[in-house]
Formats: sequence, structure tokens, C-alpha cells
Amino acid sequence: WERLLKDRGYKIQNTLGEGAYSKVKSAYSTRLSREVAIKCINTKLAPKDFVEKFLPRELQTLPVLRHENVVRVYEILEASDGYVYIVMEAARNGDMLRFVQKRGALPEHDIKRYFWELCQAISYCHQKNICHRDLKCENLLLDKNFKLLLTDFGFSKPMIFDSRGRVSLSSTFCGSAAYAAPEIIQGEQMQSKPYDPRMHDMWSMGVILYIMSCGHMPFDDSNVKKMLKIQLKNQLRFPPRVNDIISEELKNLIRRLIQPDVTQRANMERVLAHPFFMEY
Repeated sequence: WERLLKDRGYKIQNTLGEGAYSKVKSAYSTRLSREVAIKCINTKLAPKDFVEKFLPRELQTLPVLRHENVVRVYEILEASDGYVYIVMEAARNGDMLRFVQKRGALPEHDIKRYFWELCQAISYCHQKNICHRDLKCENLLLDKNFKLLLTDFGFSKPMIFDSRGRVSLSSTFCGSAAYAAPEIIQGEQMQSKPYDPRMHDMWSMGVILYIMSCGHMPFDDSNVKKMLKIQLKNQLRFPPRVNDIISEELKNLIRRLIQPDVTQRANMERVLAHPFFMEY
């Protein structure tokens, strides 16, 4: 694999991350004259459903997305030895989870900028009829200038609309339970309860906004059934150390997104017009 990448003009540097069947390497592209990140996926070790369903979906989605807040993919290579290489924009400052773990709750002016960039990325994807379905802090990268970049479209799904303009509902449980909307967790427990994937994205965005504002998760996901009961009661709390610091507009936006009643949850149009973003 090193020979393949070397022949394509990539000078491999160090390992940025490693999973059960993939690694992310940093590299320098002599052809592009820039730093890149290369996701190396061993399809022989990966689960069957990932190889047959989710990886092809990601490989179809990534090349068509062109937005300043969506990670840019430069090249996708599929080798005869079962490896797939996704060459993408480098994110020198890691992901949002590590950023918050290191700094704690972020200042509100930073929260506003990062969340606005996330909204722009998701709004763009939804306009392209693509739902992410796996939004979490680990999938928000920060480039060398701390610009937010959305990544990891393995669970993304193209939206299909009927003649009345209604979106076809999803029934697959996707993403992490800690970021999953209650209707999805309920569907998983009841085996089938279709959901609007766009509103799933909106709930997950609310969880991300809470984490940036408070420095920790809004719910304890160690017991999913217990977490679901708490979510359905709609009694979101803010820790005392930030309750008097963050603005009422920010609290309101978080509550509008972390709203168990899908009919009352804020959609993207309402979020972008929210008073929290008044000066944008």
C-alpha cells in the first residue's frame, strides 16, 4: 500500500488515528502541494454490512459534496488487496470532542461561530438531499485555522421525496446512542418506528451545541432505557457553573433542538433564523 500511495505522490508521515479495520495517516501530497489525511480501510477486516452498504454510500456521497465546511475529498483509491484509500483535507487541530475535553465549555462567541459553520454544512447537505445521520463531536474536525469541517458520511442517506414533497422515512438505527434522537432509540427497542432523518440530524446538532456550551454530554448513555425516559420527560438541565454564564438565547436554541416531540423540534430554517444568530 505504501508503494501505491508513493506512486501517486503521497509522502506518508504519521498515524493520526486507528480503528479495528481502518487507520488515518497524515501525508504530504507533492501533486497537490499540501498536507492531506488518508483514511486507509481494510475491507477484508470490516463488517459485511459496512463493506456492502455503508462504505459504498460514503464513496458515492463524498465526491459530490463541495462546501467550505465539509471536508474536501481529493481522491479515492481502491486497491486489489482489499484496501480503500480516501485522501482528504487535513484537519491539523483534531476534532471537536478533543477540543472540548481540553478546553472545557467554550466561550459563547466561539460556540456561535462553530455552530453557525455546522449549520451551514448541514443545511448544504440537506439541500443536496443528503442526511448525515451520524452527527457527533468526533465527526467535526478543525483545520489549521480552526475552521469547522464536517466528515464521516458512512451513515449518510440520500433523501427521496414523494409527489407531495414528503420525505421517505428511515428505519435504520444509525450513529451513537448518546447523540441519537429519542424516536430512533424507541424505534430500535420496538424493532420498527420510521423517522425523518432530517430531524434526527437536528437533535444531534442540539447535543453537539449542549456539549460545546457545557463541556459534557446532556444525558448519561450508560443505560439507554433510563436515558430515553429522561429525554421523553423533556427536563433538560444546565450545570450551575454555566447556567448563569450562557445567554438565554443559547439555552432556548438548545432546548428547541433537544426536543423529544418531533413536531415541536426546530428545523434548519428556524435555527438559522433564531435570535442566537441575530448578527449573522
